[in-house]
Amino acid sequence: MPLPLEAVLISGTSHVGKSTLAERLAGRLGWAGLSTDGLGRHPGRPWLGVPSQVLEFYERLTPETIHWFLKVHHENMWRQVRPMIEAERAAGRPFVLEGAALRPAYIAPLLSNEVFGVLLHAPDGFLVERMRSAAAYETRGPGERTPIDAFIDRSLRENAALLAEARDTGLRVVDASDAQAVADLFDELVERAAVPPIPGPLTPPR
Repeated sequence: MPLPLEAVLISGTSHVGKSTLAERLAGRLGWAGLSTDGLGRHPGRPWLGVPSQVLEFYERLTPETIHWFLKVHHENMWRQVRPMIEAERAAGRPFVLEGAALRPAYIAPLLSNEVFGVLLHAPDGFLVERMRSAAAYETRGPGERTPIDAFIDRSLRENAALLAEARDTGLRVVDASDAQAVADLFDELVERAAVPPIPGPLTPPR
């Protein structure tokens, strides 16, 4: 009988649904819900009171450079993320960890019967709609849309790059735009995390 899961690692680009799945799963299992978001600084979503330097980052750099900086950022963050994963595992604390920094190439070598990893991926149109909705894109003027468009471009490039990594490493991929596929994944992980029943009577024979 396989051992139950003790850790779930959820990868994916921005707005693909990582945190939603992680929060639901951690809540259902009673596990710690962790994220890589607070471990490092990188220009994030360019809306809702964005500092001028963040706007400048998205407005002045080329799309290729913006995406390159993101990958470098993830590489630097992994030096913090991997020790965090190892510490939680060594302490025997089950957890769900989500974050864009969990690139498939990084997490695939860590997987086992007890550690599960998945990439949430979605069609570009699905992601564009989500990001524009979150940014209230339709209410923005042309100048405000420029950094939002750059952020969306970066996220779509990352969406494609992560999918290529997942295919290269054999990491599981789930279509986040398919509600049934996500629900099936949730149910599968809950089942795999359950402690198997101990065979035999609950009290020793006399």
